Order: sequence, then structure tokens, then C-alpha cells
Amino acid sequence: MKRQQYRIKLPVTSPHQLGQDEAFFNLVENGQEIQLRFHDYPELYKRPGLYEQLFYQRLKCNSPKKVVEILSKVLRENHVEMSELRVLDLGAGNGMAGELLQVARVVGVDISQEAYAACERDRPGEYDAYYVTDLCNVNLTTQEELDDWQIDCLTCVAALGFGDIPIKAFATAFNFVKDGGWVAFNIKETFLQESDQSGFSRLTKHLLVSDTLEVHHLERYQHRISIDGRPLFYYALVGKKESDISPQVLSELECVS
Repeated sequence: MKRQQYRIKLPVTSPHQLGQDEAFFNLVENGQEIQLRFHDYPELYKRPGLYEQLFYQRLKCNSPKKVVEILSKVLRENHVEMSELRVLDLGAGNGMAGELLQVARVVGVDISQEAYAACERDRPGEYDAYYVTDLCNVNLTTQEELDDWQIDCLTCVAALGFGDIPIKAFATAFNFVKDGGWVAFNIKETFLQESDQSGFSRLTKHLLVSDTLEVHHLERYQHRISIDGRPLFYYALVGKKESDISPQVLSELECVS
């Protein structure tokens, strides 16, 4: 089915005028211009194909494909069959990453009801289950159901570090993965700089140097281009989980996030 093409107008800005999480565009709709922020996901998701047109066609986002390709490579090197994995896709959105995962089971989690509705509309059947829930305050029923899935892989693509997913939610999802399972996610390159002391930066650095995660692959790549055409670089990380993120570590990280 051919999707609607939207009239998207990107603002003219100096390279450092807008932060990545502050970027916006104008959408021409019914003869009027509507200003929408890039992270205004409910408004993006309720318009079929707008998210894909903006990020994947206009801004050349490559992250779902890149992260899944690296995960697949690492699994092959470790003689693990991707088709046997049970994956928890955190920040599943409208299913861009989930549809690329050729696995036994894939379970989506997102806090946004609009994301779930868009996934059901655009990619029905891609997920074996999809939970609209806040993993910072997961209820007992949802926790038991997620435990029952016996998750042995976590994916989280283009959803970390801008307040979209709190570190507690990531830690909760990470801890659903059984020890010896796999973790694949990406973050903006600046989060690995020494000067960045945000919660997610500290969490990533903790994972890199502690016994919590055995890192198998860390790669810098072009995530997408900015509204003014500059390349935006991210790191993709794939590793094997060794142990849970402890409540003590999480508490320390939350104090600065």
C-alpha cells in the first residue's frame, strides 16, 4: 500500500543553534503549517508514515539496520542462533527495529499508547506481545508476564539519553534478560565523553568497565543527519549480560540523572 507523502519543512539553523532533542520541523497540513518537535512522538505516530518519512527518508536514519546487523554479526561469531532468541525490544515505538529481528519471540515495550497503535496499524503481527507500560513502575502482573517470556536478549534503538527512557526503565529491562543473554543498544557519541556526567553517560561507562556486561562490539557510526545536514554519530554496543544492574548502582546513577 502506497503511503501518504507529507510536506515537511525543516528550519534553517546554524549548526549549534538547536540541541538534538530540541529540533523541530513544520508540517504543512490542510493548508496550514504546524510546528512539531522531533520528539513529539504521539503527534508523529498518529500520522501514518510521517515518522519514517522524516527520520528514514529525509534524515537518513540508519540505526535499526545497523544495530541489528552488529547484533547478528556478534551472535554468529559466538555460534549463537539468532532465530532462537527471545528478545525484549525496549522503546519499541512503531516497530522499526522489531520487524528486522528474525528471532523466536520478540516482545515490545513502550510507554506510549500512540506508539503501540501505530505499530498495530503499520506493522501488525511483528511482535508476539507489546506492553504499553512504564518500566519505572512496572506492576506485578506485567513483571510476571515478562518473566514468563524468558528473555535472553534486549534491544533498544534510538531511544536512550534524551529523557525518553529513564535509566531506571533501562535497568529494569536489562535485568529481565537472563545472565548470559545478549544486549544491543545505541547512544549518542557524546555520552561516552569524559565531560558528560549525565545518568545515561555514567550508566554506559559503568557497563563498559564493570562485570555487569561483557562487551563484544562497540562501533561509532553515522546515526543520521541533522536538520542542517551535519552527520550525527552514535555508538552501537553489543555485549553479553553477566549480572543484573544492582539497586545500589542504580541509586547512585539516579542521583545525577
